[in-house]
Parts: sequence; C-alpha cells; structure tokens
Amino acid sequence: MTGLKILITSFMCATHTGLEVYVRDLALELQKRGHVPIIYSPILGELAQKLRLKTIPVVDDLNAIGTFPDLIHGHHHMETMTALLHFPGVPAIYFCHNAFSRLDSPPPSPRLLRYVAVDQPCYEKLVFEHAVPVERARLLLNFVDGSRFKPRTPLPARPSRALIYGNYARDDANLAAVREACLRAGLQLDVVGLGMGRPLTEPEKLLGQYDIVFAKARAAAEALTVGTAVVVYCMRSVGPMVTVSELDRLLPLNFGIRAMTAHSSPESLTAAVSREIARYDPQDATEVSSRVRKCLQSDRAIDEILSLYGEVIMEHGNAGTTDALAEGRATAAYIRWLSARVGQHLDVVIDSPVVRPNAPPESYPVVIRPKRLWERVSTSSTVVRLKLPLAKVPFVGKLAQSVGRRLAGSSR
Repeated sequence: MTGLKILITSFMCATHTGLEVYVRDLALELQKRGHVPIIYSPILGELAQKLRLKTIPVVDDLNAIGTFPDLIHGHHHMETMTALLHFPGVPAIYFCHNAFSRLDSPPPSPRLLRYVAVDQPCYEKLVFEHAVPVERARLLLNFVDGSRFKPRTPLPARPSRALIYGNYARDDANLAAVREACLRAGLQLDVVGLGMGRPLTEPEKLLGQYDIVFAKARAAAEALTVGTAVVVYCMRSVGPMVTVSELDRLLPLNFGIRAMTAHSSPESLTAAVSREIARYDPQDATEVSSRVRKCLQSDRAIDEILSLYGEVIMEHGNAGTTDALAEGRATAAYIRWLSARVGQHLDVVIDSPVVRPNAPPESYPVVIRPKRLWERVSTSSTVVRLKLPLAKVPFVGKLAQSVGRRLAGSSR
C-alpha cells in the first residue's frame, strides 16, 4: 500500500513526552514509506512546528482537513472519538500506551476494528477492562529508530557517569536518594527531563556520553538501543538493571511500572539503587543492546502497523455501509461514559470550611476535588487548585456563590 492518508490523533503535540515522540516517529516513518500522515491534536506547540518543517500536516481543528482520510490511527479516547465523529465511515485502529490513564481508555465505536497495546499491562487493560475481543487485540512493542540512536563506543570496565532520563524526575527526596547511591559508587549523576526544566529534544546526541542510565518505558528503550547500561527507574520506584537474563521478561512490560518496586523511604531507595549499580557488566550491557536493536527496530514495527492498516481497510470495505444504529448507540455509550466520570470525579467547591458571605464571587478561590477523596479532603486543607481566571468562566462565580452560601449556612 502506498499513498494512504492516515489521520493520527493525540492529546498533545507540543513537548517531547513518550507518546508525543511516538506520534512524531510514526508520522516520519509513514512519510518515508510514501504515505500521508496528518496529525490532529487540540494542544499544539514546539513539536508541531518541527513536524510542519518536515512537511507533515498538523492541525488542532479537523475542519482544516479538506478531504477524508483513509484510516484513523487513534491515541487517547476523546481525540479518537472526535475524529470518528468528524469523519463518518472512516475505519479506525486504536493504540493504548498507558495502563492507568483514562486518556488511554478506548472509546466505543463499531469502526474501531483493531486495538493495539504497547505492553502487556496495556493489553490486559484493553481485554479485561474494556471488553476488547482477543481476536481484535494486538501486542506491538514500542520501536526505536536505530539510524538515529547509533551504538556508542564500548562501555568502560568501571562506570563513571550516570544519567536520570525521564520527565517525572523532580528535585526532591527521591532524587537525593539516587544521588547518594551514585555518590557511594563514585558516579557523576546528571538529570534531564521536563520536571527538571531540562527537556531533552535530541536524546540520541546525549545518551552515549553516559555509562548507566536510569529510565523507564521509551526512554529506557532509547538508552538500551544506544548501548548504555540501564536501570529501570521512575521517581521512588526502581527495577532491575536490564541484563540478558532479565530482557525477555522486561521487554513485554515496556520497562514500565510492573517491572519496578516502590520504596517508602529514601534509605530503602538508596539501597536498592546501589544494588543495581553493583550489577554493572559492560559485556552483558552490550549484548542486551544488540538484542534490543533487533527487537525494537522501527522497520519491523512499521511493517506490522501497515499490515494492520491493510487488515482494517479491507475488513471495513468488505463490510459495506456503516451501521447508523450501531454508530448512534456507540456515541450514546461514550457520552454516558464521559458524563459519569465528570460527575463522579469533579466537584467545584469553595476552598474554605466557612465562606465569607459578603465577598464578591470573583474573589472566591475555586478548587477541583476528586470525589473519591471527598471524605479526606473535606476535613483537611488538601486541594488541587484550578489555574483558570474566573473572569473567563462567568458561571463559576455564580456557582461558587451558591455553593458558598450553602456551606456558610451549614457551618453556622
């Protein structure tokens, strides 16, 4: 197949998080194969501009697309559903990248004909939580462009430089615990990622300068492809050093959360990281890198994705016209799903047990509280503030005033 118009959806196309980088690499690979990728995301930024420089169309409004795509490659349920409703009759495939996030829950639609998970936990989410038939579910691991992430020079017998590579790293007690472990091992530690204000847009130029990299998921795969020793790590959770003996187990887990153990104290985290640093073996790490480069090569993954595209397009074509009744009921089920979650998990309330009755509504501090934490939050000051100017949300002031009066009345 050549010349397919593929609409790729994503919640964001702005920074360099794992999913955004996946979308970027997918679009570039499809373009190399002679296809036309179009990216739809409601939140655009620097990454979108870079893709446009590569002549890949990126839009935040589907009305900007003047023709129907041949297929929708969906990520994130709301963006996928938006595309399905905007382009009736177009078949779709859904990719799940996160086993926990509701953003990655597949929407209901009779035109979603295949579901792909990038690791085993995501596969189980699709099949056991969202009733995806096993014959329509696939496990397709992340891929890494080996032409970009070239092998580094041979690792030294003794490591001297380490890197935490991940957007979740923060300058906190967890980071201090890892620093302590590295200090004891004589390692210089650097940290990159969005959480540290140091986003890494070209990791292929940096990773090869380090002997040990602490990372998870796609970041870990990139470091392994380059040839560094990798310890599976994220915040207060640490997994094993990726060795030949562990690789077959860790690959289908995408070097993710199921491969790690959370630690309740900095001392415990330091001890765990120290144990994994002690397992450093340059020869083993080199063999791991060689196997990862074969398993996660981009050409093989794109071949499989294009094969799935072909299956979906053929199956949809053989089915004939779209069932309007099934479409309508799927949309209704989605709205019900969305409504239930909005109602269950968000309450706009006043950040005070006693509201000042005479204060203007615009001055009320508005917060959002998850309902599942209601009992705990209602007796404490723990809140998540809504960073949104009240002047731009006219109804919030009136709602806050109404709720405030009720709370003030009940507190007297």
